[in-house]
Amino acid sequence: MLDRGAWIRLVAGFVLALAFWFLFATIYEGAVAPAAEFLIRLGESPPVTRLEAPGKEFLLRRSDIPPGAKQPGLPSADLHFNFVLLAALFALDRRPWRTDRVVKLFLAMLCLYAVHVIFLVFEVESLYATRFGEWSVAHYGTVARNFWATGFHFYQIAGRFAAPFVIWWFLGRPEPAEPEEARPAFKKKKKRKD
Repeated sequence: MLDRGAWIRLVAGFVLALAFWFLFATIYEGAVAPAAEFLIRLGESPPVTRLEAPGKEFLLRRSDIPPGAKQPGLPSADLHFNFVLLAALFALDRRPWRTDRVVKLFLAMLCLYAVHVIFLVFEVESLYATRFGEWSVAHYGTVARNFWATGFHFYQIAGRFAAPFVIWWFLGRPEPAEPEEARPAFKKKKKRKD
């Protein structure tokens, strides 16, 4: 059960993280898109996918689609809004600004960045595998279609909420307080010999 101070820290952390997210979301998307593009292009021959991040969405560009043809945009906030939840969880600590806590938060954000890159790859591949009609059927087998679509839907339904909690559990969870009975009540004084 959270005490009053923990609730205040949680809400304050959420509000600060939300403000940070609003200010820097476009810059962050600009860092996620090229990393996901690199991974996608590793599996393409020839490499044709380009991801752009103009803000609020990832634009999917393929060089083999004729100019002027409609190419999809993928909503970006769905992918990375969970940063706010991760930061709020780290704010639960009694002293969240200690150096070791800030270092752990930074490591947790790097882990979450990796999650965002991986699941943007899943989103793009799921789109390729299931939404392009005959082209999808010709280029993706049944197993591949199910793999990419299941991975993407898992992230949409549960993964985007679970990821911050799992990362926080391993990197940011405060150490449990030592129970009172485990602590020595007093130290025995040595008897002086006269």
